[in-house]
Amino acid sequence: MEVVIAPPAQLARLAADAVEELLRSRPTAVLGLATGSSPLAVYDELARRHAQDGLSFARARAFMLDEYVGLAADHPERYRNVIEKEIASRVDFAPGAVQGPDGLADDVRAACAAYERAIVDAGGVDLQILGIGTDGHVAFNEPGSSLASRTRIKTLTRQTREDNARFFGGDVAQVPTHCLTQGLATIMSARHLVLLATGRGKAEAVHQLAEGPVSAMWPATVLQHHPHVTVLVDDAAASRLQLADYYRETFAAKPGWQGL
Repeated sequence: MEVVIAPPAQLARLAADAVEELLRSRPTAVLGLATGSSPLAVYDELARRHAQDGLSFARARAFMLDEYVGLAADHPERYRNVIEKEIASRVDFAPGAVQGPDGLADDVRAACAAYERAIVDAGGVDLQILGIGTDGHVAFNEPGSSLASRTRIKTLTRQTREDNARFFGGDVAQVPTHCLTQGLATIMSARHLVLLATGRGKAEAVHQLAEGPVSAMWPATVLQHHPHVTVLVDDAAASRLQLADYYRETFAAKPGWQGL
């Protein structure tokens, strides 16, 4: 696990660099897209590079991490609509190239199984963008989630619904109680995981992720077992890291050719 501590704008550029390097070397790459606040600056940077530098997504495919259950197809906070607004419509993904779990499916189990198959049939995710919740969840794998879990329905914790209420006018009652989410094992199947976190509110979760024991109580800690994880955090999110100075030293001394 590589931990990089830098200002938020630099973190966004670093994540975008990884995506750009992948797409320019393998235009048919499969990306994993996250929602929430953490990746927004990355999407802004990718959209800028598409518009100004010709970075193309035309042959790429993408899979979303999760989706609320029961939100109307035209609801602005339906994650498929959020992804369309924040990144898909701003670059040149082909029609149908971005897929997400079906939160309106009549048969949820079948929809989850179909989504897992779609990811496998696409050859798996090459680079997965991730955020982390204040309680250590990734995607919507809440504390207590099986470390071997696959795409499934989950009940959101009160903490997660309160954290997400800002997207629903501050009214936690408007936040759905259920979601469909890629499981931890599904996420771990991606070849490169790039996790972003900013702000002091994420500090304990980042500390547990990078330096704590692997535990279902902090689901993100399973990433310690992945062979290629990049954790991009600002000073505030890194404030609980015991090895923060070491992480800074190793990134400063990193060979330029190595990339993330």
